Amino acid sequence: MKPILFSLLVILNLSCKVEQDKKTPKIAKQQPNILWIVCEDISPTLSFYGDNTAKTPHLDALSKESLIYDNAYAVVGVCAPSRSAIVTGMYPTTLGTMHMRTGKDIQSWGNRNYKKETNVVDLEGKSVIEYAAVIPEYVKCFPEYLREVGYFTSNHQKTDYQFAAPVTVWNQNNAQAHWRNRANGQPFFSVFNFDITHESKIWKNSKLPMTVNPDSVPLPSYYQDTKTSRTDVARNYSNIELLDEQVGKLIAQLKKDGLYDNTIIFFYSDHGGPLPRQKRDIHKSGLHVPFMVKDLKGTKGRTDRLVSFVDLAPTILSLAGAEIPDYLQGKAFMGEKDSQPRDYVFGTSDRFDEITDRSRAVYDKQYLYVINDFPEKLWYKDISYRLQVPMMKEMIQLRDENKLNAVQSTWFQPKQDEELFDIKNDPNRLHNLADNPKFADVKNRMRTALLKFRDSHTDLGMLPESQLINKMWPNFEQPVTQSVMLSAVETSQGKTVTLSTKTKGASIAYIISDTSEEKLDFNSPWQVYSKPINVKQGQYIYTMAQRIGYKETEISKTKIE
Repeated sequence: MKPILFSLLVILNLSCKVEQDKKTPKIAKQQPNILWIVCEDISPTLSFYGDNTAKTPHLDALSKESLIYDNAYAVVGVCAPSRSAIVTGMYPTTLGTMHMRTGKDIQSWGNRNYKKETNVVDLEGKSVIEYAAVIPEYVKCFPEYLREVGYFTSNHQKTDYQFAAPVTVWNQNNAQAHWRNRANGQPFFSVFNFDITHESKIWKNSKLPMTVNPDSVPLPSYYQDTKTSRTDVARNYSNIELLDEQVGKLIAQLKKDGLYDNTIIFFYSDHGGPLPRQKRDIHKSGLHVPFMVKDLKGTKGRTDRLVSFVDLAPTILSLAGAEIPDYLQGKAFMGEKDSQPRDYVFGTSDRFDEITDRSRAVYDKQYLYVINDFPEKLWYKDISYRLQVPMMKEMIQLRDENKLNAVQSTWFQPKQDEELFDIKNDPNRLHNLADNPKFADVKNRMRTALLKFRDSHTDLGMLPESQLINKMWPNFEQPVTQSVMLSAVETSQGKTVTLSTKTKGASIAYIISDTSEEKLDFNSPWQVYSKPINVKQGQYIYTMAQRIGYKETEISKTKIE
């Protein structure tokens, strides 16, 4: 299907693709502790996936007590759009969070000054400003639902959702965030993000001791076999060994606290590996991730079940016994609401930093099918950030000197309209089967699945980004959440206070204090407002509100007389 036809479909259906559900999740029946161990930028290059290059004794030990997923996929091959899918249970193309990167919201505190001048243009050549994505008003970050049913939520410490997370999402969201800071007996959902394997660590860790021998690393055929390549690949494996040490320390804390046996542990990477032809790729090297779960039932072994990152939000709500809002696009794969296994998972590719393109993909357990809306563009994208990887700079030099072989050169050639790969037998996507008549039935089946997905899900990537921004930020100015309004009714114990704001979809946070001298900021212990609250006479209530993508209100203070 041609891009212009998709554009017409999107414009016709832009406001009616996703059903709203504004129900508050019910009180959880079971509330297990849940820990996410999240690393950055690694493919399944670990021993329990068959690659013994890096020595990872702590992850190996965890894997022996976990269910290992062989078919877990990110939605986008880069962090911020991927993380927006994780925290919302929605596809980035539905939310408008698919372009990497929108603004400065890597953490949800600090400087939020969005630049009007950038070096980024959209598909029509129009300038793109920095912005926070304004997502549909009914969509929340799912940890907020956990807080409403009694969970302590902590994030240490990266958010990077393409928008600033409201203070209602996390009890703690900083470098001190930890399950140890919860109330006694309170169930927790704690996230720890480890960046030691991030792409940037290929060059930033260059002076650290190398723990993996460059001469012994496996080298994909699409890489030049040079000292530079082997050094970067060995550095990646050495960083994975450093990650294993950090994971070991965190698990030791959990065991020391006597929580290991009654905590569900997830381990995964935010997308595929950090090296060229991995990160930012819509193919298996960019989206396929290591993923395992240690549950409370002692489930062990492997599963070939297809899992998408949009499935994480409903799965955690299912494990917590909370109601899953109907608008979520993911499917729970564990817990009370475990759903029918997927037949397919989907991937998207749009702007990465200063380079804009658009492709869409569908995976089953054996095949990958891709539609490239702009086949004249190269798969290689001349992204300045990636040029800091030494082997990337060398690859460009060898390309310019015509010293890359046929396999190594394919990345620098125009794409085809359609691609079909047998990812079981050709994981490095070297042989496009789209025009092979032997695979016509497979291609038709996969194409039908992808076109159905594109037709049934709003795809804001079809709009030029500057036009999308102007819809989110009218006249390219960030909208502001309207102030919190307070009403109070007298009771025998003080007053019952109701909070509201005229901004639809805004979350309201509050703090009750005995003093008027509170020094509050984003890291203060804000509570989530979901129903009227009791406040004693003489106490102060501090309030603020934020709709995702909007600027939050100023903090207001009211004394209850």
